[in-house]
Amino acid sequence: MVLIYIDQADQEIKKASYEAISYGAALAKQLGTTAEALVAGNVKDDLTSLGKYGVSKVHHINNAALNNFDARVVSTVVAAAAKTLGATVVIFAHNINGRAIAPAVAVKLSAGIVTGACALPKTDAGFVVTKTVFSGKAFASIQIETAVKVISINQNSFGTVLGNEVATVAALDIAVPASTISITSVDKIQGEVPLTEASLVVSGGRGLKGPENWGILLDLAKALGASTACSRPVSDADWRPHHEHVGQTGIQIAPNLYIAIGISGAIQHLAGVNRSKTIVVINKDPEAPFFKAADYGVVGDAFVVVPALTAAILKSKGGA
Repeated sequence: MVLIYIDQADQEIKKASYEAISYGAALAKQLGTTAEALVAGNVKDDLTSLGKYGVSKVHHINNAALNNFDARVVSTVVAAAAKTLGATVVIFAHNINGRAIAPAVAVKLSAGIVTGACALPKTDAGFVVTKTVFSGKAFASIQIETAVKVISINQNSFGTVLGNEVATVAALDIAVPASTISITSVDKIQGEVPLTEASLVVSGGRGLKGPENWGILLDLAKALGASTACSRPVSDADWRPHHEHVGQTGIQIAPNLYIAIGISGAIQHLAGVNRSKTIVVINKDPEAPFFKAADYGVVGDAFVVVPALTAAILKSKGGA
């Protein structure tokens, strides 16, 4: 059986989990077995609806102690659930939480692991998983030879496949160890889609020359319904808050559309955004490295191009 861990926050299922389900369901079909999901903690979402992504059954550990993510506790619970259910493959989304617990689960299950997988395993002669390496510049094929296998899947590398099935939901009784983490306060950014969950992202760099010019980027983001991000020099200079910094040393994202404005495209930045489905670069320097990674590029002054683009988007929507 293939078991897919469903990541959740604030009692809502995270977007990355849906892709993990579709991936796990496709793998289960390839292996001739079933795909089932594991939900830890209280959730508001209709768990039967997960069936349309490919799972036949959802095992729910409905324990409020799991609402606050503690990697040590959750990894212990997931490993125990995998043993109880007899899972031979355990799937995670390769997001912040998945990266935190997948290796620990693998250790507890004495399982081989591949993190950041980007394709279904080849199972015609063994079990070979492909992943990106060297900040997305190359691919590696890794064979897992253990009886139990753990895989975390990169966002936007497989997509979601929808059907009409309805999953059954069953309570699963697993002992939950006491957490050693004490939460004293929680500060959340209000009114924004988290960058790790965003489908559309508009990002700015030093080419915007200063925080006083950020209005053109915010107007474009508003017109698109996109989240906003920035390069590291921008956050280091306090032009924008640090939670907007994307790149190898910041948040790694994989939106459907990433628009980079005034960002040269150093490898450290590209490493955090190169899993985006479509990359659009706007830069007045035709030699900017980012153009080599872009799906679409506009060589021009951002202070001319971006307002014109925003106006065209608003016009297409019937606005001013």
